[in-house]
Amino acid sequence: MFDGLAISKDTALCDEYLGKYPVIFISFKDVDGLRFDNARSNLINKIGTEAERFSFLLDSNHISQNEKDKYSALISLEKGEYTMNETMLSSSLNLLSSLLYKHFNKKVIILIDEYDVPLDKAFKNGYYKEMVALIRSLFGQALKTNDSLFFAVLTGCLRVSKESIFTGLNNLKVLSITDTRFDEHFGFTEDEVRRMFSDYEIEDHLKEAKEWYDGYRFGEEDVYCPWDVIYYVDRIASDPDAKPEAFWINSSGNDLVKRFIDKADASTRSEIERLISGDMIEKKVRLDSAYDELDSTIDNLWSVLFTTGYLTQKGMGEDGSYKLVIPNREEREVFIDQIEVWFKEKIRNEKMPMSELLCSFLSGDAEGVERRLNIILNQSISILDTKAKDGEKENFHHELLVGLLKSEDNWLVLSNGESGDGYADIIIEPDDLDKGMVIEVKYAQSFDNLEKRSEEALSNKGQTIYRTPL
Repeated sequence: MFDGLAISKDTALCDEYLGKYPVIFISFKDVDGLRFDNARSNLINKIGTEAERFSFLLDSNHISQNEKDKYSALISLEKGEYTMNETMLSSSLNLLSSLLYKHFNKKVIILIDEYDVPLDKAFKNGYYKEMVALIRSLFGQALKTNDSLFFAVLTGCLRVSKESIFTGLNNLKVLSITDTRFDEHFGFTEDEVRRMFSDYEIEDHLKEAKEWYDGYRFGEEDVYCPWDVIYYVDRIASDPDAKPEAFWINSSGNDLVKRFIDKADASTRSEIERLISGDMIEKKVRLDSAYDELDSTIDNLWSVLFTTGYLTQKGMGEDGSYKLVIPNREEREVFIDQIEVWFKEKIRNEKMPMSELLCSFLSGDAEGVERRLNIILNQSISILDTKAKDGEKENFHHELLVGLLKSEDNWLVLSNGESGDGYADIIIEPDDLDKGMVIEVKYAQSFDNLEKRSEEALSNKGQTIYRTPL
């Protein structure tokens, strides 16, 4: 695995450590379930599968028959499922490390990846207290007063509060998102990305990569998201015309942003607007999270967005607050998408304004359309409108109108459909085929230019537009 890498050149280090310690490695990534029983079964499966890697323990001359029986209980199967009960599960890592220590006469390294996922899923699905008790017992026995342990490393997106699951563990060294130790190792640096793009001879895509995937700050180092960069380079290597995509974001559910948008009041929505437009806001944040306190105040959600990478910091204020920004275009798209989901849900729940808007369209009441559209967009348009640059805002309003008009199930709404000798931005055919509407969308940067742009829309460049029913 390490051949040809820089670490392999450190022969003294490799001679002392490479392959010299028994290692227990478990990822909690898939410890999930709608109910506690499901999640616990997934955790049992993870630990049972890892324990089976050490089946040589059954033939070891260094452990007793009684200890072998205990090991057998860890890997015992019934109808394809591991049979260990919760008591055995809680002691499983402690037992396994003890047996490995006796067999090898070397203390054990325990690596646990995404340790916070079970707690996150439990919080969302309503069995948080049960999962906290299980994880606390598992970690307490494996990491506290375990004489067989050399060291352990736990990694995750959220720094879970010590009071939640690490009670009594006083020897933890915490490396958070603000820590300067190893800060450059949490992502790709600017030099590393430039070298990578040079190696693949795709330097002309560097600007796009920086806009989409750079901007994360760990300690004092700015880094790119490695997941995104690797996927983007791989895509361009096979298709030079490929455009950047939200590779990392699309691998997660973005439930935190959705939760945040749902909780946002008018003041918070204004702050979101500023962030999306590229501004900076100052917030005091907690670097550890107690999930059961997450919804108690919007400040907790600000903190979680920061510690999970949806926001990053550009320094600190004199009062200890962090100067928060959205790191890049990929993250900005997440906020915009979730705001649009929230907006559409709000529209669906407010039937009267939408009904009046559609009636105004149907009757050709331009003033009514303007008045009711303003009412609907009043709370949200300033946030949503920051999605596009001036040259692209026409497209945004086009998409927004299409979404609003399609709320009427009995209307046929066509967007950018070919019609006659040209294309119309939006064509609407209500149930009554004797009536129809054609909408041309134009964007003006100032009120002074609005009349001219409207005349351009009405002139339609001499195109003939017609539709016949299918």
